[in-house]
Amino acid sequence: MSKRNKVLLGGGGAALLVILVMVSASAKREKGIEVRFEQVGRRDLVAAVTASGKIQPKKKVDISADITGRITRIAVREGDLVQKGQFLLQIDATIYESNMQRAKAARSSAEAGAVQARANRDQAQRSLLRTKELREQNPNLISQEQLEQAQTAYDVAEANFTAAQHMVEQSRAGFQEARDQLAKTRLTAPMPGRVTRLAVEEGEVAVPGTFSRETGLLLTISDLTVIQTTVNVDETDVVRLHIGDSVEVTIDAFPDTTFEGRVTKISNSAILTAASNIPGQNDRAVDYEVEITLADPPDEVRPDLSATARIVTDTRRQSLAIPIIALTVREHTPVTTEQRPATEAKAQTPGDSAKREERKKETEGVFIVHNGVATFRPVKVGIAGEEHFEVIDGVTQGDTIVAGPYQSIRDLKEGARVRGTTQPSDTTRRGGGS
Repeated sequence: MSKRNKVLLGGGGAALLVILVMVSASAKREKGIEVRFEQVGRRDLVAAVTASGKIQPKKKVDISADITGRITRIAVREGDLVQKGQFLLQIDATIYESNMQRAKAARSSAEAGAVQARANRDQAQRSLLRTKELREQNPNLISQEQLEQAQTAYDVAEANFTAAQHMVEQSRAGFQEARDQLAKTRLTAPMPGRVTRLAVEEGEVAVPGTFSRETGLLLTISDLTVIQTTVNVDETDVVRLHIGDSVEVTIDAFPDTTFEGRVTKISNSAILTAASNIPGQNDRAVDYEVEITLADPPDEVRPDLSATARIVTDTRRQSLAIPIIALTVREHTPVTTEQRPATEAKAQTPGDSAKREERKKETEGVFIVHNGVATFRPVKVGIAGEEHFEVIDGVTQGDTIVAGPYQSIRDLKEGARVRGTTQPSDTTRRGGGS
């Protein structure tokens, strides 16, 4: 075969291959993109916020040491039920008993000194009165100097008596302080409850927690009659919560049971973390603490158990709905700055507001299918359920929409031909529209 014939043969084969590819692509376009169809219908929707946290009693007391001393006796164990006033723990009282005896002796001495000072004052007062009487009867018997000496003696005695009284008060205060310190060596329960933490053993030294709460902690008593779940809710979700919202709580220790509860407290300030005080970290998302009171907690519940709360923020009955995965965004009608919503206009700087430049606006919507052709239609959505959005405007009941797969919706173009899949793909159940 000549070289010319070989070239012609090769060129013809390549042309045939190109034609076959074009015919195949054209056939695919005519056949349409394979997607999943779904008709717009009505269903019950529940909007919820999910957050994790810990089980905590509504009321608990951390008992710490106010004095330093060795623990000589512990009368309770972790898990014991106690009553108000029940003896819990004894700190070595030897030093504090000695201090009280010393303070008692000082008080007695001061009181005796006050009695003597009173007697001296009374004696000086009587001497002053006699000197004045004699001076009045016969000025030659008592000189002016003697009268002044008697007056001075009385003034000194009066001052000594006043000082003695202050010493008595001071000694009594010292005795009271020593007695209070001695009383702090014997710790009793401030309320009824259960000992949920015992942080020390007999023989250890109890120290006041001056700089650290954990340092001086001896034990914790919790009132388990009212149990709460404390969860951290993201700042984007906390604004949707209200006092009294119903909650479903699952506790990891009780995996097969769901407990009912109500939101009883929503923090007004964010939870402070170590990163909060680092310069340049203010753009981080923050959490707010939310307290949920359980209606019927289990008897075996313990503080600090891990829990997950599903807080119901809104419900809709038989609302028009679309699958979450069906909602996507597309660049829609160009708008000028004059046509922008007021909220967007406020975000512009004065210089930007003066310009009347056009820009394309991204709009949420779905693809409506009619005669095998997909057309983008803007929609307005309301609350979000677990798998569906409430539709306020844009579609009507019975409309056929493209409901998956996710990647097909992302890549779908206006006016593209589509065809339904024979079986739904597992990927259609994941995620939301882009």
